[in-house]
Amino acid sequence: MHHLSYLVSHYGYFGIIVALIGGIIGLPIPDEVLLTYVGYNVFQGKMAFLPSVASALFGACCGITLSFLLGIKLGVPFLNKYGPKLHISEAKVARTRKLFDKFGPFLLLIGFFIPGVRHITAYLAGINSYSYKKFSLFAYTGAIIWCTIFITLGRALGENWIDFRFYFSKYSIYLVLIFVLGCVIFYNFWRKRKMQKVF
Repeated sequence: MHHLSYLVSHYGYFGIIVALIGGIIGLPIPDEVLLTYVGYNVFQGKMAFLPSVASALFGACCGITLSFLLGIKLGVPFLNKYGPKLHISEAKVARTRKLFDKFGPFLLLIGFFIPGVRHITAYLAGINSYSYKKFSLFAYTGAIIWCTIFITLGRALGENWIDFRFYFSKYSIYLVLIFVLGCVIFYNFWRKRKMQKVF
């Protein structure tokens, strides 16, 4: 936490960008805690809300785009060789690949809310030769929702933002399951509507 507060307090919006690029690529940075802490800084008046969200969005989009490009250029061998150094284990890759096969590009959207998954989805999109248009539609939409929610949460919690770390670590799996369930329901509804239009 000390490193995150140093980044934000000394480098401001630029610090947010750098931290999120690293976090999305796979460095061990607690992204949700960082975003909530940024929201707390907004609550304190040390940062402005819109520039904070814009900086977070820029960092998240740069990070996930870089992962996507690495997936295109370097493919599976890159993940196998450098994945463990980025805390991306073979088990995580296998689990995410199964989800990716099932939900496809939709996982790019909801993957931001699943720790350990958001780091891999863009690599897999690149490896699977997704078009940039298809990738960006889902990935950037997910980034917008993710950044806005957690920064807003930090601002809303104010002085109690620190409690977020405890509750998130304890209940994050339930929150993620609820969110993913909601997204799956929406995805199935959207797919059925799309199929009805085709026929």
